[in-house]
Amino acid sequence: MSWFRKNKPPQEDTPAAAGEVPGTSEGGPVPDDTPAPEAMSSGGQHDPADSASSASAAVQTPSTKRTEPGEDTGGIFKRLRRGLAKTRQLLTTDLDDLFAENKSVDDDMLDGLEEILITADIGVQTATDLMQRVSRNASRIGDAAALKKVLREEILDLLAGKSQEREAGGSRPHVIMVVGVNGVGKTTTIGKLAARFLGEKKKVLIAAADTFRAAAVEQLAIWAERAGADFVRHKDGADPAAVAYDGIEAACARNADVVLVDTAGRLHTKINLMEELKKIKRSIAKIMPDAPQEVLLVLDATTGQNALSQAKLFNEALQVTGIALTKLDGTAKGGIVISIHDRLNIPLQYVGVGETIEDLQVFDPHRFVDALFT
Repeated sequence: MSWFRKNKPPQEDTPAAAGEVPGTSEGGPVPDDTPAPEAMSSGGQHDPADSASSASAAVQTPSTKRTEPGEDTGGIFKRLRRGLAKTRQLLTTDLDDLFAENKSVDDDMLDGLEEILITADIGVQTATDLMQRVSRNASRIGDAAALKKVLREEILDLLAGKSQEREAGGSRPHVIMVVGVNGVGKTTTIGKLAARFLGEKKKVLIAAADTFRAAAVEQLAIWAERAGADFVRHKDGADPAAVAYDGIEAACARNADVVLVDTAGRLHTKINLMEELKKIKRSIAKIMPDAPQEVLLVLDATTGQNALSQAKLFNEALQVTGIALTKLDGTAKGGIVISIHDRLNIPLQYVGVGETIEDLQVFDPHRFVDALFT
């Protein structure tokens, strides 16, 4: 993907501080009063003279021809393994050292194992569960290799059954509302998903409903142009629900297969973030009652257990259908994948292990565990 490597879009804002949780800004609920697109302009308040063209004028079809994804010369597994290098080194090296000091599965070894697992950000409760599982298999453990084998089996058992890539089928267009706090990688995830769907010969439209950050809209415009996706935007500060509404309307008119709706991760007003996101979701449903078919939550692996707190808040408000976990290549806290599976009943759909389009991978539990231990 030569255009991507040479012209990488600018990075998003830094993540919210660990103590800052989404949905806690001041302000009451936002009324469900999003008017139809003919009732508003790109600035949020409609000039009647613009009513006939509000949706169509917002759609920009890039003139740049899309470049097809290049051959994955590194291989999916190699990319994942490279991305998990820090976590793998932490686990394997420390497990070797642990068994060198303790030749049997006793309390000292289990305490050491707990410390290793928590350091990898597997989480206290999940680490405790894994220790109990290891203890039940004590008779099988005679060396470090056997310990890793048992741990690998038990982690895979935890991961099984909760990972899936949702098919963009059924009613058209298939609407994916992408949510998450600022800095987690929503913009780049949307761009990579757009390229993935376009590579599958699907027609894609991106709606830039994060109108509170001009930089986010410009980044999305770059991704849309490079990927060859249609693009809907309004003026800075416009009503995000109006952008989403116009995006779905334009997608229906253009027979698009997939719509990716970007959303704000923090508001620069006193409007509660979660209420604003609910309003966007209602606005989409006004055109398509069964949409959005997906609410994809993007989480940053480097934030560790704080990602779990974010997931709980977003899920309570929006009924999240899947998770995309980014930046696994930049942390030794890859154990957060295991913690998410154990603590949340939300499928992990994608993992990001690098900057290229191919580095956003459909999550495969077997491949993940293999990359973690081999």
